[in-house]
Amino acid sequence: MANSGYDAVVDIDDEGDLGHTDLQEDLEFHNSNFSETAPALGRKANTASSGLPLPATAPTSSGGGKRFLWTISFYAQFFDVDTSAVLTRCWAALFPRANFLDVLEGNPDLYGPFWIATTVVLILFLGGTISDYRASQGAGQFAYDFRLLSGAAGLIYGYTFVIPVVLYLALRYFGSESANLLECWALYGYGNLVWIPVALVSWSSITILNWVFVGVGFGLSVAFLLRNLYPVLSATDRQTSKALLILVVALHFGLAIAIKVLFFAHGSPLKSGDGEKTPE
Repeated sequence: MANSGYDAVVDIDDEGDLGHTDLQEDLEFHNSNFSETAPALGRKANTASSGLPLPATAPTSSGGGKRFLWTISFYAQFFDVDTSAVLTRCWAALFPRANFLDVLEGNPDLYGPFWIATTVVLILFLGGTISDYRASQGAGQFAYDFRLLSGAAGLIYGYTFVIPVVLYLALRYFGSESANLLECWALYGYGNLVWIPVALVSWSSITILNWVFVGVGFGLSVAFLLRNLYPVLSATDRQTSKALLILVVALHFGLAIAIKVLFFAHGSPLKSGDGEKTPE
């Protein structure tokens, strides 16, 4: 009867005496749903055991198999994040209180880093163009210099997406098991957020103001990187972690100087001399 889907209910009197119970009249059978609820409870317990969401790259039972490098779904998983999460991460990057890796909650994305880098590129190009236009007033017809755009794209995209790969490979080589490439990309990408207000003043011809803004941008962004990279870098030996910290600061300082020299004011080597103006 246990295999028939029934459970037994026996009526017991107040004294707990079974002797006066008529099993023919008082024994009732009801449909059992134990077989339906038990697996569901098991699944709920499994999903509640982890307090963090699965990473975007983690395989799921509903994913329908492996994702291959040449498929769109492989790259789409890196952009699987909603607007509220991106805004929360931007806020945490500008006003850091907790470790940024904790803010990522095991789900780093490339959506925020890509659009932040793109915004910096466009603002640097527009700021440099405005600066160039102001300097060329009265000197003939003005023409856009798209070498500023290609230079900004090469600098910002290269720094944001190539340097983390080098850092990740170095960490793995020196034995850091906690290194994660997506997290490195996310750190460098969201760390670029501070360069947006800095790039907005790149059209200014006041040299001291340019240097102040670049210096503040460098200080805030490098502090953000060091604060969040230090736990990962410290997983290596002491000499290696110190060398990698110096390398991170030196490369970031190089980025700040390149932004100042190439895109601020009127003296950028990327701006053409005679070719940027077309005489009337």
